[in-house]
Amino acid sequence: MATAPTNQTAPQTGAQAVIASAIDPARRPDVLLRVRRAEGHEVSAWWMVGAFVGVSAAVVSLLSWVPGGA
Repeated sequence: MATAPTNQTAPQTGAQAVIASAIDPARRPDVLLRVRRAEGHEVSAWWMVGAFVGVSAAVVSLLSWVPGGA
């Protein structure tokens, strides 16, 4: 069984070239409803907590209009 030659002067393989030139999918300009923030900026976790509480309250209040509940 022969091993692959390790020629250092050979060009990069296709997979290595694609990974090297890949862009971050979060920074694609064609994605709708995505805010492009500065590099390294993260959203506070409290926004996610508040969104969960708000959506939960909205669901509970809407379900209170469903007849047959306790």
